[in-house]
Amino acid sequence: MLKPSLQLKLGQSLTMTPQLQQAIRLLQLPILDLNAQIQDALEENIMLEMEDLPDVPKTTADSTVEIETLKAEDNWQSRAADRIADSGWNGEGRPVSEFEDESGQTLREHLLWQLEMENFTPREAVIGEALVDAINDDGYLTASLEDIQASIDAQVTFDDIEAALQKVQTLDPVGVGARTLSECLVLQLQQLDTDTAARDLAIEIARSHLDLVATRAHGELRRTLRVNEEELHDALALVKSCNPKPGLTVSPATAEYVIPDVFVRKIDDRWQVEISPTGVPRLSVNQTYAKLLRGSGDHGVLRSQLQEARWLIRSLEIRNETLLKVATCIVTRQTEFLELGDEAMKPMVLKDVAEEIGMHESTISRVTTNKYMHTPRGVFEFKYFFSSHLSSATGEDQSSTSVRAKIRRLIGAENPRKPLSDSKIANLLSEDGIKVARRTVAKYREAMNIASSSDRRERPET
Repeated sequence: MLKPSLQLKLGQSLTMTPQLQQAIRLLQLPILDLNAQIQDALEENIMLEMEDLPDVPKTTADSTVEIETLKAEDNWQSRAADRIADSGWNGEGRPVSEFEDESGQTLREHLLWQLEMENFTPREAVIGEALVDAINDDGYLTASLEDIQASIDAQVTFDDIEAALQKVQTLDPVGVGARTLSECLVLQLQQLDTDTAARDLAIEIARSHLDLVATRAHGELRRTLRVNEEELHDALALVKSCNPKPGLTVSPATAEYVIPDVFVRKIDDRWQVEISPTGVPRLSVNQTYAKLLRGSGDHGVLRSQLQEARWLIRSLEIRNETLLKVATCIVTRQTEFLELGDEAMKPMVLKDVAEEIGMHESTISRVTTNKYMHTPRGVFEFKYFFSSHLSSATGEDQSSTSVRAKIRRLIGAENPRKPLSDSKIANLLSEDGIKVARRTVAKYREAMNIASSSDRRERPET
């Protein structure tokens, strides 16, 4: 039978104090979120005061940088639109909606408002609303007419759906409600005056020959359509003046703004790193209230707030110190990138920085997430400077960022009539001492949204 007994043991354990937990939490916040947390603390804690007001973010290169939000494109027509854009789609001279709507209204709201204003019967309005609900931000109808019919409780025929769709496709912006890129362009071209030069030819190209436009097969286009070079040029100009994503003129992709956490400058031939002076206010303890608590055992709530204020101020100091250490280490290791560009990027992983500054890798991961560095070469997220290692013949590892930059340079300098294949690029890199497989080249090329050699080939004029 076991008897209860007392035993004394010595051991070590790591306890997460409230101060440490707060420091870790603040460390991973980007400036905008951190600023919101500080504002909340200022409103709730009477012992905190702000030493100076933070600068209001400006849309200038020195303080705030606009980052475009790119939406994932999963349908083939978006990819086709992008390929045609690469072949010279400039969006200038659009027949309609030349300027973006800045009213803040969504595309759905804009279309529903028109349904109310236009001459839609109650039955057509019901169908029209179902169609509008199936139109994405780019302006395309993403559901089949059969699915639309099934989603409507009322008894409607397939012909009713098609008739309502034709009316929806007359709404603003022109081209909305199309099911394919081809239909979208045709809808826009049909809005032009019938006596517009090359209008009918442009419609025919948009309806049946966009694949040849995307591959720049102008000679084949001329032969197929039996037109001369001037007629084809005018027709292509009309096609390329259309908007492949008309919905974005009403509800454009929202721009996001970031405030750099650190600034990197070269002063007297030395790279220097500074914590951003804007965005985050400097906090201090309110000395008037603190003096009232001295020598008094009362005011327990105020004493608790005083302790919380001191913790917050110290946590912010720890955050700045850690940011500065990590940023300085990155700049020291990536000096050649700052001097020469992407091709000079050195391979670097979280462990490298963690070992150099004596911190855990998880801490480095928190610091580098959603933190931005303003450099003479632009604004980069801290994570941009980290990349995997690739071996080279000289024994000096290459970063994947550097290899991608070299691939981009080789493709940029290629003969458009004889573009470089992935195997040829791998061989050229090998000659430069970089060992990389063909499939790795293909992976990097696709990650940079660069088409294959067959799609990049410019076909000769005949």
